[in-house]
Amino acid sequence: MPVALLPKFLELPIKSNSEIAGLAFVMDLREKSFLSKYSTIFKALNRKGHKSEILFLEADEDILLRRFSQTRRHHPLSQDKSLLEGLRIEKKQLESLRTSADKIINTSLYSVHDLKAIVGVIAQKSKDIAPMKINILSFGFKYGVPNHADLIMDVRFLANPYFIPKLKTLDGTDKDVKNYVLNNEETQEFLKKYLGLLDYLIPLYEKEGKSYLTIALGCTGGQHRSVVIAQYILEHINKIERPIIVTHRDIDR
Repeated sequence: MPVALLPKFLELPIKSNSEIAGLAFVMDLREKSFLSKYSTIFKALNRKGHKSEILFLEADEDILLRRFSQTRRHHPLSQDKSLLEGLRIEKKQLESLRTSADKIINTSLYSVHDLKAIVGVIAQKSKDIAPMKINILSFGFKYGVPNHADLIMDVRFLANPYFIPKLKTLDGTDKDVKNYVLNNEETQEFLKKYLGLLDYLIPLYEKEGKSYLTIALGCTGGQHRSVVIAQYILEHINKIERPIIVTHRDIDR
């Protein structure tokens, strides 16, 4: 975001959009007027009551040299100089901004995922971030595996109601089908272990910064076992008050 456009952008009626929890802008020396304008603009926005926080990202010299080498990018200040000279000029020119920053983050030892998590923690301290949304999906393997799912569990090892004449034409939302699938020692042992795994994984996915998590349960036709297990997982996760929906993809096939 060119710093000169920041005041104009903040005049947009974005506060009326409840889905926006906050805004983040990336600025650096690739914008030629950044150094001469940022201080005046930031101070003016503060006077208008805009709540902001400056995060200053830096890295060790040898790390920066390696990154530029790997990406094959040109440093904006090294056109007639060496890369090392350009980096040192940049460091000197940004000293005042670094001094005024609210937080300084040395990214030398961080992966992209590590940095995302760190920024997420900083953002969460100032405003609650929307919790990760979970989608429980039942499906039938005969109709294809959902390629957008994060976790896929094959429940075809469970006793199949399809082979019980009075249950064959029903689906997993029916009480009798549900009882047939759940009132089974193997099913109970499976649920105990799988729910324990989900209880362990879900907070880790949230920590990673995922906005959505899709958990898919598959049986042969997607009408009986996968539906029952999907509904059971839905009820379990609802107990810990997380935003969650369930979709039975193939229940009407």
